[in-house]
Amino acid sequence: MKNPFVVSLLVVPAIIVSFSFGQPQITQDPLVVHIDTTVKPGDDFFQYANGRWFKENPIPASEANNGLWRLIQDTINAQIRIMCESSAALTNTEKGSNKQKIGDFFFTGMDSLTLNKKGIIDLKKDFDMIDGINDIRGIIHAAAYIHTVAGSPMFTFGVGQDDRISSKNAVFIWQGGLSLPDKRFYFDADSAAMMIRQKFVVHAGNMFKILGYDDVKAKQAAENLMTLETALAKTSRNREDTRDPLKNYNKISFKQLTKTTPNLDWYIFTKGVGLRTVDTVIVGQPEFLTALNEYLKTVSIDTWKNYLKYHLVRGLAAYLDDKTYLEIFSFYSTTLRGVQEPKPRWKRVVERTDGSLGELIGQVYMSEYLPKGTKQKLLEIGNAIKEVYAERIKKLDWMSEVTKVKALKKLSTIIMKVGFPDKWKDLSKMQIDRSSYVRNVMSANMWGFDYMISKYGKPVDRTEWDMEPQTYNAYYNPSNNEICVPGCNIIIPGYERTLADDALLYSNIGATFGHEITHGFDDQGSKYDNNGNLNNWWTSDDSIKFYTKTKMIVKQYNEYIAVDSLHINGELTQGENIADLAGTMMAYEAFKKTYQYKSNEMIAGLQPDRRFFLGYAFAWMVNERPEAIANQVRSNEHSPAKFRVIGPLSNMPEFYTAFGIQHGDAMWRPDSARVVIW
Repeated sequence: MKNPFVVSLLVVPAIIVSFSFGQPQITQDPLVVHIDTTVKPGDDFFQYANGRWFKENPIPASEANNGLWRLIQDTINAQIRIMCESSAALTNTEKGSNKQKIGDFFFTGMDSLTLNKKGIIDLKKDFDMIDGINDIRGIIHAAAYIHTVAGSPMFTFGVGQDDRISSKNAVFIWQGGLSLPDKRFYFDADSAAMMIRQKFVVHAGNMFKILGYDDVKAKQAAENLMTLETALAKTSRNREDTRDPLKNYNKISFKQLTKTTPNLDWYIFTKGVGLRTVDTVIVGQPEFLTALNEYLKTVSIDTWKNYLKYHLVRGLAAYLDDKTYLEIFSFYSTTLRGVQEPKPRWKRVVERTDGSLGELIGQVYMSEYLPKGTKQKLLEIGNAIKEVYAERIKKLDWMSEVTKVKALKKLSTIIMKVGFPDKWKDLSKMQIDRSSYVRNVMSANMWGFDYMISKYGKPVDRTEWDMEPQTYNAYYNPSNNEICVPGCNIIIPGYERTLADDALLYSNIGATFGHEITHGFDDQGSKYDNNGNLNNWWTSDDSIKFYTKTKMIVKQYNEYIAVDSLHINGELTQGENIADLAGTMMAYEAFKKTYQYKSNEMIAGLQPDRRFFLGYAFAWMVNERPEAIANQVRSNEHSPAKFRVIGPLSNMPEFYTAFGIQHGDAMWRPDSARVVIW
């Protein structure tokens, strides 16, 4: 959950709701019409609840998945497109205004004729700079530059909250620098992983040809790149081993850093990224930097130069000509995720405009597209979940009273950022014009990097948001002890003109709040106190009991086969699985307090219990390509959508009762194997 300077994100859908209280415009209930009656609910509730929709809505060739997320994201993209196109059509906007920046950024991205005519020429001076390198110091200088505009070669670097002193910002250095999604891709021995490695070398060779290399030189450069990155991967920790915030917190003086890794000239690097004076740094994996220090001596300068060129162009290929973009797409989208064709240009440019200028777009989106009362409704549901959580903690039979007091204090101090921020970031210094799409992206990237760097030496601003209101996602930040649920999470297809019933609200938005709150008490978040500092607030006996329970959920998910013979990594995904389980349980308990549940109100022929559980499955109505699932299992902390439904529900007796789950059903688990933590 914590790469220290990157807030943990939760890829979790919520629901769409309109706060116009007119007559409902629903012709068919979305829960009922999606049911696949050919599947027993106790065998695969995910498929039972969503199967009919999957059959009627195949995955588009341009997507890795299809489902509720795609429906909502398409709605958001269409809304942002209107903002972009209207801004781009203006001819007399004030220089530096929001509309000028949005319009010019979008215009350059849509101008495919100019992009294809230019090719990679807009990066020529950057490639010339790399070609001019003749020593290690030059490699470090170029790496610093690429960090500011395109990616993270060699290692991951940033400024964020100190885990032990959450009121202060610190410099963090973590392992990184890989082109494949995770170190497992470099070493797994199955045929799929070996195929990916082979195709990566071919792809890298093609990229070097685009840079002007002949066939022989391109092939050699690609092979050397793979050899170098395999060495970096070998000295990297397994992803699951980076989840322990205590073992990945190693604060040392800047002087000690420079002494232990002399080939990594940190004075050149920090100056290159805009840091003038650094006293201490927090190193995630010291052994990685030790190995990297040696590679700078043993690997040729030419190989390092090619490595930097590839990372520069890989990070920016989507904003260049079609030939360069399609080469990147063929590997990272088709080979890794099974996507057959690119999205329409307008979608790609809209998503990039939103990614680079999200603060500007968010101000318009908030006022024009979020329903009135969004913040109030989100707070209402969030507070209901917090109340249930407190009740559950008080009744825990495995936690001591002294630890319960501290847990309740942490719960009560969780900050809930919902809807949209009360203040916005100042993007006035970001320079955007109509001369170059890739340079506009680089300018936006540099602004974002400089904004992060500027925090060093300043107190932490706990009011700052790390998402925009149009971002369909949510997060928990352990160092702030806060959750953030952006406003667009209030949207659900099928209820555009009326407020959805509480079964849907609580099974979707309620589960989102429960999930995020639980991150404060999962295997990682539980190590942070109510002030957001790494601090053991547990008794030793309570810790033992807690980790005994978490081992049960690790075992449960280890047994799931996601695709082919590839099992879910229960250790890697345990934090998200714990949050899914507790979030669903909290949402259900909160739902039981609503009028709909208490009155046993029937909607579309569904009793409240059934409607809640079908609503939860609806929230995860995502059909994914096998390649995308395999990629996720190898490299991501989140389980695939199917298992985020059947995993939690398999532990809930209320689900068993609602749908008559019996011994012999695939989802049935004996009482002794059912996991209950919070």
